[in-house]
Formats: sequence, structure tokens, C-alpha cells
Amino acid sequence: MNIDAYARWAAGTGGVRGEGARDPRELSYLGLGLAGEAGEVAGELKKLLRDGRSDPARLADELGDVIYYWARLCVAVGVVPGELLDLSRAKIEARLAQAGKPKAD
Repeated sequence: MNIDAYARWAAGTGGVRGEGARDPRELSYLGLGLAGEAGEVAGELKKLLRDGRSDPARLADELGDVIYYWARLCVAVGVVPGELLDLSRAKIEARLAQAGKPKAD
């Protein structure tokens, strides 16, 4: 499955549904969900720093939750996830070029 198909699927799942795609309640719900899941990822990385180990399966699970909320938020604000990935890559490549670092493949 590609990211755009996933985002369309995710947009059809549960959550707070407001009066429109840019409803403040919907955006708040998705943004808070994204932040919460990113916090779970951070918690797993903290365990790696503290204990020298973490649970790779749990980290992968939390990363999947981050993608879910990120994809839904993209759809909610009218952004095509695949296009956002292209824009992000171009932005990072421009930064690398400015710093004199080679592009990643």
C-alpha cells in the first residue's frame, strides 16, 4: 500500500468528526493524537538511552500510530501525503546542498 492510499483509508476511520475537513475539533483531535504517539516513540528511545535496550516491536507499533495520525491530519487539511513527502525531500536536499553535503539516494 502506498502512503496516499493509506491516508484515504485512515481518513475513513473513527475519531472526532466536526462540521468540515478543517473543523477545529477534528484538527485538535488529530494533532493531539499525533503528539501523543510521538511521545510514545520518544519514550521508547528514552528506554534505549537509559537501559541500553528498547523493544523494537513496540517502537515499530508506535511509529505506525504516528503515521496514522499524520496521514489523517494531511487529509484533514487537504494535503496529499505523497506530495508532502516530495516537498520535504526537496527542502532537505536544499539544506544539504547549502551545507555542502551530498544528497542521499
